[in-house]
Amino acid sequence: MNKTIVVSEEALAAPVVVPDITVAKPAVSAGPAYIVLAGISFSHFLNDTMQSLISSVYPILKDNYALDFAQIGMITLAFQFTASLLQPVVGHVTDKKAQPFSLAIGMGFTFFGLLLLSVAHHYGIILIAAALVGLGSAVFHPESSRIARLASGGRYGFAQSLFQLGGSFGTAMGPVLAALIVVPFGQPSIAWFSLVAALAILTLWRIGLWYRPLIAEKKFAAPKPHPDAPNSRRVMVALIVLVALLFSKQLYVSSLSSYYIFYLMDKFGVSTQAAQLYLFIFLASNAIGAFFGGPIGDRFGRKYVIWFSILGALPFTLALPYAGLFGSAVLTVFIGLIISSATSSIIVFAQELMPHRFGMISGVFFGVAFGIGGLGAAALGKVADHTGIAFVYQVCSFLPAIGLLAIFLPRLPKVSYG
Repeated sequence: MNKTIVVSEEALAAPVVVPDITVAKPAVSAGPAYIVLAGISFSHFLNDTMQSLISSVYPILKDNYALDFAQIGMITLAFQFTASLLQPVVGHVTDKKAQPFSLAIGMGFTFFGLLLLSVAHHYGIILIAAALVGLGSAVFHPESSRIARLASGGRYGFAQSLFQLGGSFGTAMGPVLAALIVVPFGQPSIAWFSLVAALAILTLWRIGLWYRPLIAEKKFAAPKPHPDAPNSRRVMVALIVLVALLFSKQLYVSSLSSYYIFYLMDKFGVSTQAAQLYLFIFLASNAIGAFFGGPIGDRFGRKYVIWFSILGALPFTLALPYAGLFGSAVLTVFIGLIISSATSSIIVFAQELMPHRFGMISGVFFGVAFGIGGLGAAALGKVADHTGIAFVYQVCSFLPAIGLLAIFLPRLPKVSYG
């Protein structure tokens, strides 16, 4: 019964073919890599905390150097213009060849920008320092958004929302830290936040070590288009619509981020520290809304979230210029929760329109958001100098109505590009 089986060397060397076995995808499809997502979200928190310090210290810079609103807007423009100009370029380059340690290197620009801002005594130096922080942002956002998608396990909206959550809470923490540290101790205390940049550099270096083996000698083939996918013309129209939707959202958020402090001080006579805490309430609501928008989009569809997010905020933005101090705080909570929920859905929707161009798309949309915010802040500052800050909020209250353009967004087939 027991026969000896002889296996030749040729048989040992020959490949074994097993039919009907599907090769497993990389770990990205096995479920979210939560540690990596937490790390990239934490890094986004640190990055945007440092960035938000710029707008939070505007009252100090305005008093110290006798700046007008137009000059304040130019600081925002200097910061956001470098980010806007370079983010699509960075995204395009990393689409061709990913750079695992570019995030840590880019954070070095933010590190030096904060140090320079802490010692700047001339308006021109302030602009250069703001531009350096913007440069760090240009390097950070496209590649970190790609890492969030790579670690998503197919839950793209959830991963993008978790990534956005870190950034939104970082933005919200800026005014609080400014009120607790920069206002009492002055402009030189900004240098202390370079320690935050150093922590971010270490975190991003560790993420780079995780990222490097996943991209080593890896080539991504262009996917075959889904038969129900929109044609190139509809894709281009959809991208333009998404940019317009981001315009309405980001310009409104920029108006509150840059000038809400001055609006509260002018209309209600509150102190600088109290106004910064009111700004924190809005920005914290913004963070919460940004987190929940992505998972809801994964479950019910991104178009529905975009519709609700942009248009749902309109009644509250229209009421804000006519509300009292307490009413303004309540309204900004609803505005922040609703209007920010579109961010993740807009970005993921755009990524799904152009599969495997995630870096460039993320760079374009983050860059457009920063650019719109910078140009809008500069323009609104000029208007505020001539008409008053209250008039600016009356005009901006109509911006969410641009969300009606969402009717032109195509229906995307349910397909995974992971």
